[in-house]
Amino acid sequence: MRDLRIVFMGTPEFAVKSLEAILKEGFNVVGVVTAPDRPAGRGRKLQQSDVKRYAESKNLKVLQPSNLKSEQFQDQLKELNPNVQVVVAFRMLPEKVWKFPKYGTFNLHASLLPQYRGAAPINWAIINGEQKTGVSSFFLDEKIDTGSIILQKELKISENENVGELHDRLMETGADLVVKTLNLIAKDKVKPTPQLPSKNLRPAPKLSSENTKIDWNDSIENIHNLIRGLSPYPVAWSYLENSPNDEFRVKIYDGEKIYQEHHLPNGTICVQGDKLKVAVDHGFILIKEIQLPGKKRMKTKDLLNGFDFAPEAKMR
Repeated sequence: MRDLRIVFMGTPEFAVKSLEAILKEGFNVVGVVTAPDRPAGRGRKLQQSDVKRYAESKNLKVLQPSNLKSEQFQDQLKELNPNVQVVVAFRMLPEKVWKFPKYGTFNLHASLLPQYRGAAPINWAIINGEQKTGVSSFFLDEKIDTGSIILQKELKISENENVGELHDRLMETGADLVVKTLNLIAKDKVKPTPQLPSKNLRPAPKLSSENTKIDWNDSIENIHNLIRGLSPYPVAWSYLENSPNDEFRVKIYDGEKIYQEHHLPNGTICVQGDKLKVAVDHGFILIKEIQLPGKKRMKTKDLLNGFDFAPEAKMR
């Protein structure tokens, strides 16, 4: 049995669950690397990462390098003397860093590699209407998400599941996979499998204002998938034109498909009692939660209590 000296690298909540599982399993974590504190909120107060807060609560040594290529950071890493590194939701590492440990550096990625390499795999799996996804552990190499796979675990995606719900399930499953991967490394039983080239790969690029805007001329299924694939973050959005001189951006957190033939132009807003519907091909998107500029996220029925839509109101 190998005596592992682990350096853990991660930043958000998704990574905390893996670090917690590693410690519960009794592994020796000699250090944690996370992002520097960042100013956030109206007061621009420095905010610590989720991983830093958790690591310090467990009295772990924390490093917060702004430059992973700096000699100072690499000297600090040598002092910790890890023989394996675990990376979960962190930055791309320089070759000197991922090659440093004797038993390698492995990453947890929230997809069934080689599908959905990139920054937002959980979002894109839902946006593209996938019925399954999963988590993969793999050894890092010089490219992004291309290294040899160690373990994978598949999860089904339910029809109306949003990205927040799927994120939490993958976070739990991923933590378990990290522990299983470390146990294989400790027992020297890893048999990595190279990722094979494929022409049918779906990427998971960074989300932006451009690729999160709703196209009301798209299919009803694609619009529904975009909304749930971006909720609760970063949220699908649209322009709401209440009149020719009154247009603003709205965020749409939750919607439902209603299949129904009609002759309304796509994007037409229909208010019926406490329900708000938007016309699309072959039906409507029933909007359940929405956010107007400067307002809090709210249920549509609450919005309709105090907001009047013009007869010609539309989404575009």
